Amino acid sequence: MSKNNLDYIKENVRQLLQELPPGVELVAAAKQQPPDKIMAAIEAGVKIIGENYIQEAAAAFEVIGHQVSWSFIGHLQKNKAKKAIEIFDIIETVDSRELSQELNKRCSALNKLIPVLIEVNSGREPQKFGVWPEKVEGLAREIIGHPHLRLYGLMTMGPFEGNPEEARPYFRETKQLYDYLKSLNLPGAEIKILSMGMTNSYRVAIEEGANRVRIGTKIFGPRD
Repeated sequence: MSKNNLDYIKENVRQLLQELPPGVELVAAAKQQPPDKIMAAIEAGVKIIGENYIQEAAAAFEVIGHQVSWSFIGHLQKNKAKKAIEIFDIIETVDSRELSQELNKRCSALNKLIPVLIEVNSGREPQKFGVWPEKVEGLAREIIGHPHLRLYGLMTMGPFEGNPEEARPYFRETKQLYDYLKSLNLPGAEIKILSMGMTNSYRVAIEEGANRVRIGTKIFGPRD
């Protein structure tokens, strides 16, 4: 990787960190990025790396280790839960009772407590992962029954492209759901993370209350 490319990444990160309001966390979405590019982002100030795939994450983790916090932001299959909890500090995409049960079982075997977010399919799109808004409370109550999981909040995707304004109602609904969950004072939960918005939509997401954004292209450039 040429020095120029790595400098480009570092500059992108610095600009983003200056732009983000206080209290908004940046997750560098490192899908398909090699470790040297991820390291450049870390050197520029990134503290959380987001990965979509366990295998890619394992390769990057081997090089980078615990220098940063690792956040799983892709669809997690139950058969990958064991490996996921060995690498990640938080799972942002819990979307079923079965997955929460599997994660709890795997954490129990390692005597580990892992923070999780519920992935909300705020657009109610059948082709996307995540639970529909009306099922979030039920899943939240399931999660708090698992001693090795700690519910930290919600995550939603929003559209990948198109006019970011089109995502606003979905972000707004997810924020209302987040506030509602918070108001329930669920025992054992710490509702404090609302993860919404990507490169295309993070500004709108922040306006609607996101305190964590997952940004890839704006840091690393377009994927091939």
